[in-house]
Amino acid sequence: MSRYIIAMDAGTTSSRCILFDRQGSICSVAQKEFAQHYPQPGWVEHDPMEIWSTQMGVTMEAMQKIDVGAAGILFLTDARPEDIAAIGITNQRETTIVWDARTGVPVYPAIVWQCRRTAGRIDALRADGWEETIRAKTGLIPDAYFSATKLAWILDHIPDARERAERGELKFGTVDTWLIWNLTDHQVHATDYTNASRTMLFDIHRLCWDKKILEYFRIPESMLPEVRPSSGSYGQTVKFGGSIPITGVAGDQQAALFGQCGFQPGDVKSTYGTGGFLLLNTGERAVTSTQGLLTTIAASVGEDVQYALEGSVFVAGAAIQWLRDELGLLTNSPQSEEFCRQVPDAGGVYVVPAFVGMGAPYWEPYARGTIVGLTRGVTKAHLIRSTVESLAYQTEDLLRAMGKEAGLEITALKVDGGACANDFLMQFQADLSNVTIQRPACIETTALGAAYLAGLAVGYWKGIPEVEENWSCQREFYPSISRETRETWRRGWDRAVRCAIAWAKDEG
Repeated sequence: MSRYIIAMDAGTTSSRCILFDRQGSICSVAQKEFAQHYPQPGWVEHDPMEIWSTQMGVTMEAMQKIDVGAAGILFLTDARPEDIAAIGITNQRETTIVWDARTGVPVYPAIVWQCRRTAGRIDALRADGWEETIRAKTGLIPDAYFSATKLAWILDHIPDARERAERGELKFGTVDTWLIWNLTDHQVHATDYTNASRTMLFDIHRLCWDKKILEYFRIPESMLPEVRPSSGSYGQTVKFGGSIPITGVAGDQQAALFGQCGFQPGDVKSTYGTGGFLLLNTGERAVTSTQGLLTTIAASVGEDVQYALEGSVFVAGAAIQWLRDELGLLTNSPQSEEFCRQVPDAGGVYVVPAFVGMGAPYWEPYARGTIVGLTRGVTKAHLIRSTVESLAYQTEDLLRAMGKEAGLEITALKVDGGACANDFLMQFQADLSNVTIQRPACIETTALGAAYLAGLAVGYWKGIPEVEENWSCQREFYPSISRETRETWRRGWDRAVRCAIAWAKDEG
């Protein structure tokens, strides 16, 4: 009997692989960062071949170091293909890759979800009167964040790309599709409902690629992958020494909601990853937001889809990486918590990390990063603390919008993602938002959600109730400040956001 599920977690800054057992426990993990490319201000690219090679590398590494320790003694062993019940894939969403259908060679680097190069194309779309059509069909607010304008940009700017696409010589996919294509030796060109719902090309109500939107962007439908349920067959791979089925696929945020057992309407979670994302399960009803939130498809088992409301923050954990990599203020990201505790507060400093514009609920593509409240007494620790606090402030923006949208008071919030391991950040979030923060025993819920989707498809887990038994809370954080202090913090943040937006509006 197979012992493990492989979860491939193709993130924005790294490739990871985690092997889970039936209890949802991590048995092995391997991770490798890959290069971020910024060819122009506001542009973000990845090398698709590096995404593929690092994902292969970490999967082989994870299979070779299964922890079978007992009584405090560590033993490592290999996982053979017959030990693996299935593979689940979760991925950074919206990132756009176009490749040659025959050779599998990309025609251009992957244009990352954070990239703002097509903001002008969104302005033109609005001027053409397409905003409401896009919103009604796709559930999305038109923005350069999504795949449609990125794909159109490649077809417009790469010599002969559009002609080749019309001849059926090019394929498009988000990162999940790219990995499936390579894992199956170019046999399967497919994606799932959750990733398709983030392209701005997919009708989330009729569950099909929308021909009118494709015509508007002049995108041949032959380029697009087949769309399948998140839990089901995506072919087999023989890349790891034997045949292993690929049976689970979901975009990272929907996978995290699934991994948090957010199966029922009203379930909500917040992920603190490279970006920040708040998702609320709305069941079989697709709710149209009036608060700047998105309507998207949630990961689910079977042909019938569920929907979710989503708030998207473009820069969350990436701001901590900025402190580490670009400013050199940190040796490693976890060190940020130590600096946060060195000062009693942020010294009146607010950092708005709008490096690639602002997402929900503002949707201001031209906003840029802003630091306000600097004085001569501001130290390195103040700057680090204010940057960490920005993750909580942005999540609070989403919580306020979500509460108004859903007509309910959110009193508890399940959290996940790498930055939620920061106890300072979690306590600050609880204080700022006046909610109880629930951190699960396994914070790798994105990968866990992909594993659950794959395992349910092959009977590794017999059903949702068995999966729900695996969730447990590792720690709760409770609000501990006065309403007056909370409101003072919020007013300061709102002023800082207005400054970031004013910068975008006043370009002379």
